[in-house]
Amino acid sequence: MIKVEFLFIGIAVLLLASILASKAANKLGVPALLLFLLLGMIAGSEGLGGIQFENPLIAKLIGDFALTLILFAGGLDTNWKSIQPVLIKGLTLSTLGVAITMLLLGSFAWFILGSFSSFNIGSQGITWTEGLLLGAIISSTDAAAVFSVLRSSNLGLKGDLQPLLELESGSNDPIAVLLTTEFVRLLSTSEGSLISLGLSLFWQILAGIAFGYGMGKLVLLGMNRINLVSPGLYPLAILAWTLLTFGVTTVLGANGFLAVYIAGIVIGNHPRLIHSNSLFSFYDSLSWLMQITMFLTLGLLVFPSQLLSIAGVAIVISLFLMFVARPVSVFICLAFSQVSFSEKLFISWVGLRGSVPIVLATFPLMVGLSEADKLFNIVFFIVLTSALIQGLSLAPVARRLGLVESPSI
Repeated sequence: MIKVEFLFIGIAVLLLASILASKAANKLGVPALLLFLLLGMIAGSEGLGGIQFENPLIAKLIGDFALTLILFAGGLDTNWKSIQPVLIKGLTLSTLGVAITMLLLGSFAWFILGSFSSFNIGSQGITWTEGLLLGAIISSTDAAAVFSVLRSSNLGLKGDLQPLLELESGSNDPIAVLLTTEFVRLLSTSEGSLISLGLSLFWQILAGIAFGYGMGKLVLLGMNRINLVSPGLYPLAILAWTLLTFGVTTVLGANGFLAVYIAGIVIGNHPRLIHSNSLFSFYDSLSWLMQITMFLTLGLLVFPSQLLSIAGVAIVISLFLMFVARPVSVFICLAFSQVSFSEKLFISWVGLRGSVPIVLATFPLMVGLSEADKLFNIVFFIVLTSALIQGLSLAPVARRLGLVESPSI
């Protein structure tokens, strides 16, 4: 049994190291998530810390809790006026774009893992449905990673590029969660079909939006009328309401992650939100704490020695994602828009993968799907590859394509 004082010291060291890592990431121009994950791996059972952690259930619970608050904070920080002009394009990318990415990447993974024995992760490779599961897990981009890199590079993107990328990145996570959850259910229960999957997705999306909007309006109705004894209680009340929104929506069969994101948009864009400054400050700090906690936990869950055996296939799939699946989905989704060719190229390259795919990769582990541990390692490696290659090159690519409004200072 670990003594409480040593547990506190360990948590403090990891938290302080993560805070310093975020500053280093800002200077280096790389996503902070990359350094958080590396810190978790260093602190893990095969690292210097020697912390033994092999519990996907706890990792999933932490991931679900963290994602709920991160998505709410993302919605809270979304400026409705700035995203209105790009609403159709952004939602097309975050829905149809995610589906196309899943189909292309899943089919490629099924082909590559089943056709070449050196790439097989199991005795029979994987089925097409399992390939689609992998595609669904890795289908969403990471808003925090994208904009931390752009901000650290002092870039000012031309036109509506930034709000478009912000809307897509913030709204595609719930769709990826939806797809992953449904494919895990399909594979673990052997019940249902792709038609029932489509109907379920349709209900979860519509109901999730409706519940999120309704819960957001309800909290505004209550928060601006209740008279609490301290301003510090208002962010806590909204925190409780956020968790209630996720729980009630999920119990009713809709998507809780989408609901909390929509609720965040409704609350954050209210013109007369009480104690708005303290609320935004609270959720900014909470979002960082959740990101650090989640990435450290996921880093602890990984065994670095196991990554070597899947490095080859993970690199191949990652390159296909970056140079084929993501660009094809972007060009199809924006085919009839006024977005220029260079802007489409940049949007294609802004496909950083981050926290959500790694959290979603714990779902197959939870239900004991065949080769789930290797799928988790493949996803983890793809996220690392994306953070390194795309994260380090976003700013140079933007300048090369002439999409920077003014020279960085």
